[in-house]
Amino acid sequence: MEARAYIESGILELYVFGTLSESETQEVAQMAEKYPEIQDEIISIEKAVISLSYSMAPYLSAANYDRIKEQLIEKHTTKVVAMQPKSNAFSYIGWAAAVLLMAGIGWQYTQLDAAQNQVAFVRTENDTLNKELNAVKLTETQTKSLLAVVRDQDNTVVALGGQAVSPESAAKVYWNQNTQTVYVDAAGLPEPPEGFVYQVWSLKLDPLTPTSIGLLDDFKGNDSRLFAVSNTSGAEAFGITLEPAGGSVSPNLEQLYTLGKV
Repeated sequence: MEARAYIESGILELYVFGTLSESETQEVAQMAEKYPEIQDEIISIEKAVISLSYSMAPYLSAANYDRIKEQLIEKHTTKVVAMQPKSNAFSYIGWAAAVLLMAGIGWQYTQLDAAQNQVAFVRTENDTLNKELNAVKLTETQTKSLLAVVRDQDNTVVALGGQAVSPESAAKVYWNQNTQTVYVDAAGLPEPPEGFVYQVWSLKLDPLTPTSIGLLDDFKGNDSRLFAVSNTSGAEAFGITLEPAGGSVSPNLEQLYTLGKV
């Protein structure tokens, strides 16, 4: 049989995949020694198989690869060839393709894991941005409320000056005598000691009659230092004292921080 006809018979592909019998394998080896073009064709087929395995490994499953291999074999033969283990070195080409296939699958899993990590990172970033946005909206709402209090033309603004216990202290009371609502701007007060709280008093002066209208709770957490306290009517003055946590029934005048007349 001439070399060209032997090459076109399809037996070399079966030889590369290691599916020939022992006698057929020896025959091909003898033909390869006799005809250099047959040896060259064998090398060419081996390179093609390896190239195909490498390029397709990241995208094809092992089952798909087996189907391609089967089609390559059936393209050159009409009968089923029984698979038998061979000692020929070329039988390891299939194993090389399998190794490349597994490497490709490993690469796929690495890429998938990286993509999942990226998605988780983006979700975390979005959650952080949403929280920051909500905080900004809340701050904006609080700012608008504070401005509304300060700018309300119906408010009487009462300045409270520092007293003997804390001369540097100061505060302001915004009192709407129509609605009787009271807001206290305590930005000029020092932070109260642990276990104490500022208490606000509405005062009648003659005789001196104090009425508690609220505590300035959560002083540390209120960045604006503007507090809404209970409504009051008929006040002639306002005062703020430092009292034990929970407040007192009557003011401790020794701890009178600020005082101001209406």
